[in-house]
Amino acid sequence: MTGSSTTLKEIGFVDFLSSGKHLRNNLKEKIVAEHDTKKQAELRKKSITSDYFLGSVHAVTQAGQVIVASATGSQLSSYVYASNNVIWVVGTQKIVPNLEEGLRRIREYVFPLEDQRMKQAGYKGSNIAKILIFEKETLPTRKITLILVNEKLGF
Repeated sequence: MTGSSTTLKEIGFVDFLSSGKHLRNNLKEKIVAEHDTKKQAELRKKSITSDYFLGSVHAVTQAGQVIVASATGSQLSSYVYASNNVIWVVGTQKIVPNLEEGLRRIREYVFPLEDQRMKQAGYKGSNIAKILIFEKETLPTRKITLILVNEKLGF
């Protein structure tokens, strides 16, 4: 499963998943293709416990805290607990000195760009409804991988 991620789109991963040239079950594609709202809701519930969840984050502090803002929170349960393997791909421009600067980055930089992206996609816009501050993983059965890419990726 993947979250909605400009970063994954920019590196070509979204296109790769859509190509079918892989051996993975692409739950995101099935959700988007489903037009029955009840079936789509069931697929969304199933996606929360996917073995692998790929996405990005909005800021990483120099102390290692990861910050994610979300309008719906759809990716947060997987990030926090439900998926055993979480992979974040992050452009190094998202590294900030501290938590305060990370939250400022989200409110003053990330949110306006995401709001504009949603409006261009035909939606009302976006909002910041939930913010996750991830400091460390304590569950021995989970693996969190953060891949820093020395490029400007995503917001």
